[in-house]
This record gives sequence, structure tokens and C-alpha cells, in this order.
Amino acid sequence: QVQLVESGGGLVQAGESLRLSCAASGRRSFFMGWFRQAPGKEREFVSAITWNGGSTYYAASVKGRFTISRDGNTNTVYLQMDTLKPEDTAVYYCAAANYSPLTTYAKTDQYAYWGQGTQVTVSS
Repeated sequence: QVQLVESGGGLVQAGESLRLSCAASGRRSFFMGWFRQAPGKEREFVSAITWNGGSTYYAASVKGRFTISRDGNTNTVYLQMDTLKPEDTAVYYCAAANYSPLTTYAKTDQYAYWGQGTQVTVSS
């Protein structure tokens, strides 16, 4: 059984930073992604990283502000979010794929495992 547990969400003001963590149990060689879902909107891709951290991917809306990384020793993936904006407000989900969807990483159906989500609220 694979479990993903997110943490690190909270309430911040615009321009501030947060770091989300996703601790994964079980097999280590996952392709990992972060998605977010705002009220009334579909879940959208934020960022992804290959199992060895060699390649990273970002949505255009967060590129240059967010940084994804992973610690292979602890099997934890991080999302450093800087210069946060009110439009970043959403529930953020960690996800893991059983393979490397190098061209379809932005699609939710490529991921077999999901965390419970953590709320990020950015006030203006």
C-alpha cells in the first residue's frame, strides 16, 4: 500500500513563502507531482519531478516562483513556494505515478496515488 502524506500548508500574505512536504511510503522510484484545486475549479497541474530528481516540470503560472525537489533518503518531495499570490490559494495535492509520464505529466489520470491535500490560503 502506497501512502502520500502532505504537510506545510497554511495562511500567508501575498509575497510570502511556504514549503509543502509530501512523505511517501513504500516503493521509492515514483515520478512525483503536485496539483492544486481551487473552489469551483478543476484540479490543475503545478509541478513534477522524476524519481531521481534529474528533471523537473512546472506550470507556466508558477515557473520562477515555485521549486520542486526531493530527498531520496527520506522519500520526501518538497514544493517551495515563493512570492505567493492570492490566485495560488487552493488545496494542494501530492501525487505519484508508477512510471514516468514524461509527456503527459500534467494529466491527473497519469497518477495512481494521491495524498489527502493541504490547504494553502494567500491573502491580499
